[in-house]
Amino acid sequence: MRGVVTLEQLAELGIRHARLNEPLARHTTWRIGGPADVFVVPASVAELQCALRAAAQLGLPWTVLGRGSNVLVLDGGIRGLVLHLTEALAEVTVADNCLVAQAGRSMVSAAHLAVRHHLAGLEFATGIPGTVGGAVMMNAGAYGGEIKDVLLWADVMDTAGHLHRWYNADFRFAYRYSRLKDDPHVVVRAAFQLRPGDGAAMAEQVRTWALRRSQTQPLSLPNCGSVFRNPPGTYAGRLIEAAGLKGLRYGNAQISEKHANFIVNLGGARAEDVLWLMRHAQATVRERFGIQLETEVRILGEPASGR
Repeated sequence: MRGVVTLEQLAELGIRHARLNEPLARHTTWRIGGPADVFVVPASVAELQCALRAAAQLGLPWTVLGRGSNVLVLDGGIRGLVLHLTEALAEVTVADNCLVAQAGRSMVSAAHLAVRHHLAGLEFATGIPGTVGGAVMMNAGAYGGEIKDVLLWADVMDTAGHLHRWYNADFRFAYRYSRLKDDPHVVVRAAFQLRPGDGAAMAEQVRTWALRRSQTQPLSLPNCGSVFRNPPGTYAGRLIEAAGLKGLRYGNAQISEKHANFIVNLGGARAEDVLWLMRHAQATVRERFGIQLETEVRILGEPASGR
């Protein structure tokens, strides 16, 4: 795909915030990932529409990337357009016990804003390091709460750039799943139905959870968050640790010594290092306990040999 599209062509199609062959390691929390053929940072909903329409016109695949958590971009990078939704699409409003945020808003920021307005329901999301759009797409959750519990509606954009309002039931939410994983639309903004709460009590709960994360998660090293889903009735990290894999290193990636469901980048790790650890953990846990670990992290792009 490299060389097929020029910045001049993109500008003619209304895309003025784009870069070619952008290293995605700069844009993922793992600090891993090969280049995007075309890296687009839409400055408005209108430019996002232009990008999706351009992808269709040029016959290019497209991929949405938010804050880059919960994804492993392979070493060969991503073909086509990567739509990077961040601060340019991050407006948020709070009114009538409802918080409405654009897709690029940090989920942590939105959740803290709700707490400051003494609105309950999003406290769990102070531990979700992605964007509002990504959280809706994967029905993100923590501390017993999930997006499906509070989402009222979301405006989503189809491949032709048309907006649609989907309500909670339209997303077909399940554990770490929404319809968006199978039906290509882009979340543009989402509304969360909250309720009045005790601001001091909520703030204290959030502080307690933050302290626990600092004590139990490898926050000082690049990581993607939890790598595997928790199997019914148990925890992925507990199984990986019981299998004797905590601290295992391959290349410059390591199963965290703090939390075995995290894989950390010790510096210069490649996606292939992480994949080896993931597959080894799955095979070992399956052999020891008869349980197949399913990935929570999304794997995007192609291996280096695919370039």
